[in-house]
Amino acid sequence: MNKIAILIGSETDRVTMEAANAYYEYFNISFEIKVLSAHRTPVEVHEFASNAKINGYKIIVGAAGMAAHLAGAIKANTTLPVIGVPLDGGILTGLDSLLSTLQMPKGVPVATVTVGKAGAINAAILCAEILALNDDSISEKLTKFKENGAKL
Repeated sequence: MNKIAILIGSETDRVTMEAANAYYEYFNISFEIKVLSAHRTPVEVHEFASNAKINGYKIIVGAAGMAAHLAGAIKANTTLPVIGVPLDGGILTGLDSLLSTLQMPKGVPVATVTVGKAGAINAAILCAEILALNDDSISEKLTKFKENGAKL
């Protein structure tokens, strides 16, 4: 099963990340959104990320604004691919969270997409591309998606 987790730092981030729901559904990717914060619930982030592979997840998406340490905190505790989605809302309207998500130390990679809803959608498409390496049905849907101008 192609199951991914989307971790958001705050409940207020849900609306932004739900912009990608139709893409996960189109590619037939099972997903769950969970509210876990690198700063408010660090123990729970550690436990979730440490056990994600055992629990059947293939990829984790971490979405957070401002300091945006969630994707890095996830990656510190898993070998699964992690995609960071920087969110708007900080003093620099997303640039702060983009830089926080992007600037990972050598050996701790987080794939980072653009800020906000476009980033949420790009994360879903990137999940599909990763999963398509071992799933022909997703690969076929990606081909149709590209032929349709990258639109559903």
